[in-house]
Amino acid sequence: MHRILAHPALATARSVHGPRLVRDIARAVVAAARARTAAGAPVPSLEALAGEVVLALERRTGPAYPPVVNATGVLIHTNLGRAPLVEATPPAYLALEYDLEAGERGERLRPVAERLTRYFGAEAAMVVTNTAAALVLLLAARATGRQVVVSRGELVEIGGSFRLPEIMAVAGARLVEVGCTNRTRTADYAAAIGPDTAALLVVHRSNFMLSGFVSTPPIEELVALGRRHGIPVWVDQGSGCHLHLEAYGLRHEPTVGELLAAGPEVVLFSGDKLLGGPQAGILVGRGEVIGALRRHPLRRALRPDKRVLATLAATLDAYLAERPGDVPLYHLLGVGEHELGRRARRLAARLRRCGVPAGVTRTAAVLGGGTTPDQTVPSWAVCLPGGGGMAVRLRRGRPPVIGRVERDTVVLDLRAVFQDQDREIERVVEAAALRGGG
Repeated sequence: MHRILAHPALATARSVHGPRLVRDIARAVVAAARARTAAGAPVPSLEALAGEVVLALERRTGPAYPPVVNATGVLIHTNLGRAPLVEATPPAYLALEYDLEAGERGERLRPVAERLTRYFGAEAAMVVTNTAAALVLLLAARATGRQVVVSRGELVEIGGSFRLPEIMAVAGARLVEVGCTNRTRTADYAAAIGPDTAALLVVHRSNFMLSGFVSTPPIEELVALGRRHGIPVWVDQGSGCHLHLEAYGLRHEPTVGELLAAGPEVVLFSGDKLLGGPQAGILVGRGEVIGALRRHPLRRALRPDKRVLATLAATLDAYLAERPGDVPLYHLLGVGEHELGRRARRLAARLRRCGVPAGVTRTAAVLGGGTTPDQTVPSWAVCLPGGGGMAVRLRRGRPPVIGRVERDTVVLDLRAVFQDQDREIERVVEAAALRGGG
């Protein structure tokens, strides 16, 4: 143990991380080596043990949320932070709640709200931490103790096993289910309206599909029904679709703007899915309703921080300037299949020259993040032998490269990989192949 701790490779580690942590990790490494030796493995050298300690320290003391190369073929990957973000890290100080003209306290949401209303053509807008929070705030402010009518075919479960009925119960609203799983008519909503009805809630199927003998009333019909009874319609659009996806080879999905034009009181949606921004729940709609939400006590508990607001504003600026390609998600979606194929062949050729038996294949990427279910985007990938073992070594690289394993082959899909990351993949794959013996 003393010889390991005195090894030159650990001198810097002791000064950076402290002698106690280095000693504790060295003890764990030695204990593991003893167990392997007792099981018949050869005795490791002092150099090898010191190297293991250094690697263990790197894993223990590395960034809490290290950046990774997303080669999974899922562009909006929930486990990898969903949409890649526009670079908009604010400095130490910024005019968050300060009116530069008046020289006094300002409203933190105003700059983002102004951009949202301009882009979506809404009367008013506000931002909270996520879409579930947006729905909770809306229900708590406008439907506590009252009934909200929802189609049975829209009682969804979102990530983390959070279910719409449970969210409504927490917010103090009473759920009224109408229709059947596959078919709900306007008459079903009409029959459920009573003196305690607060709203008709429509939950857009942005993360699942119903096909076959299926029908759902148009939003326009529900809005007309609500107006006849003095009942508002709210739309949980979910995915934040705001562009015509046909331009990217996907089927049309109702956009936030199209839904707003149909006349509901409020549309709520996610900021970090098809909007391509940071995690946020966004509400756009009637001015008096958004105003009531701003005054609700829950609003402060659910407000986003300065980094979210700055990044969301930068994302919206790109769309307002009609430059969706400036948003990383749509930059990646806009790369042509031919270009991805060229990059895959070039990367595989470089790896083969280094002794790594790499191949290429056409593949299909997905948007992910609970959007555009059952749809894919054409892509190309580099294929590597080694299966799960190679995938583990790639995840331990610097930076980690996250792919997928198909039939004992590691598939590195380039659809969600930025071009300047190709060299990083090459370097990490070469190192992983060496560690695995080829």
